[in-house]
Amino acid sequence: MSGTMDNTSEYDYQDDYDLQSNNTCDFNEWEPSYSLIPILYMLIFILGLSGNGIVIFTVWKAQSKRRAADVYIGNLALADLTFVVTLPLWAVYTALGYHWPFGVALCKISSYVVLLNMYASVFCLTCLSLDRYLAIVHSLSSSQLRTRGHMQASLAAIWITSGALAAPTLLFRTTVDDKETNRTSCAMDFSLVVQRPGEESLWIAGLSMSSTALGFLLPLLAMMVCYGFIGCTVTRHFGHLRKEDQKKRRLLKIITTLVVVFAACWTPFHVVKSMDALSYLGLAPDSCALLSVLLLAHPYATCLAYVNSCLNPFLYAFFDLRFRSQCLCLLSLKKALHASPASSLSSQKTEVQSLATKV
Repeated sequence: MSGTMDNTSEYDYQDDYDLQSNNTCDFNEWEPSYSLIPILYMLIFILGLSGNGIVIFTVWKAQSKRRAADVYIGNLALADLTFVVTLPLWAVYTALGYHWPFGVALCKISSYVVLLNMYASVFCLTCLSLDRYLAIVHSLSSSQLRTRGHMQASLAAIWITSGALAAPTLLFRTTVDDKETNRTSCAMDFSLVVQRPGEESLWIAGLSMSSTALGFLLPLLAMMVCYGFIGCTVTRHFGHLRKEDQKKRRLLKIITTLVVVFAACWTPFHVVKSMDALSYLGLAPDSCALLSVLLLAHPYATCLAYVNSCLNPFLYAFFDLRFRSQCLCLLSLKKALHASPASSLSSQKTEVQSLATKV
């Protein structure tokens, strides 16, 4: 790269890497972002806290009726809930012009939780997709694989792996004081491992690209493969039932929505991050115009990714008629369910409905 990097610039954000700031360029922050981003964070906090809280409560109360999918949904909600609790800190950070007043410990912990949530969420979704694949595509031969012991082992692997992959944040994230602007940023500091010029760029790009590959591309590919097989099985199974065409389309629509919404929420974030990483490696243009676009787009791409933590309770819980019924019953709204047209669907114990609850 022709310019030098500054990881302590005021344009630093709270994820697992820092967008670069080229000292030869004059970047101007869009002022409304200092107000708009905190508002979006607080909306995500409120919706995520209530939605994921309800899901966790429902899974915990329905112990005798839990399926493997419910357990994965509960852990997904736990990861999202843990993350959204930190959003008020990031809202204040942004509102103060990216000044961190909460100290080193909260800087490390909050940043760690952000990355932990990303990994744990996507791994839970992947295991949930695999469980659905086994339940629908290999319903007869997968009983030995879908045991309680295997499920607990997979959950332990999810959290241990997520914690290990997010660990670099605990090591490198710290507070950095800028005497010129009188601000303290929560930024990545690679001084512990960087000994030669240019090594810092390799560390930044390496962590960025690895998190995108392990926390997005590979899990997304696995989910698409699982849902592809599920879609083929459902289509083939109901191909001869003309009266079930509407329900078949509904199942396929839900399957498609689960994958598409996840990809739509996270793709802009990882595209911005990957473009910045490639710029560090000299594999993408480092023009002032491109870097300015990346810096301006990054907080909103991050917000869109965080919105997924609000959508998950609806996409992975309330689309399931059986799970929705449990939620409403626990919230003393069972009468509302029976009064709705959907209640007749939930009471039909057809083969189509049994597949719907698995999906």
